[in-house]
Amino acid sequence: MAYLFEALTKRHDRADFQCASQPLNTYLQQLARKDAERHIAAAFVMVEESAPTKIIGYYTLSAFAVEVDELPETQQKKLPRYPRLPATLLGRLARDERYPGTGTLLLMDALARAYRQSEQVASLAVVADAKDDAALKFYQRFGFANLGNHVNRVFLPMGTIAQLDHRSR
Repeated sequence: MAYLFEALTKRHDRADFQCASQPLNTYLQQLARKDAERHIAAAFVMVEESAPTKIIGYYTLSAFAVEVDELPETQQKKLPRYPRLPATLLGRLARDERYPGTGTLLLMDALARAYRQSEQVASLAVVADAKDDAALKFYQRFGFANLGNHVNRVFLPMGTIAQLDHRSR
């Protein structure tokens, strides 16, 4: 199957999307476009090339700030002594439960998009808030590490993402 990743628009069928998390379904169906229009979160969808209105998965990206003292000491030593530094928030990521195995594709597209954008608007890392233990383990498989004392908040430095993006070309 050939997949496309694109910004969420009115033509995408949000009503048919079914993931395991009702809050993530509700967000896509009722709030994602509004948040995009208000420039709060940019929503991107994954669709099949042959069915471009059917949403297989989605994610959102937003600007974020990381408290420097929440980063591991090894990274703090390499950074300027500002209290906060720019990052990209991967606010939501969900796949339709009828399409197992597509979560990795969604994450890789989100990371690649965040990396490309960091060349225009600075971003130190991608930060994600895992909704549960399964999501936390998913992110950790890709090298995300805990951020500060937040149990489910994780981050992946842009330097690491650059290596992932390079390998995927």
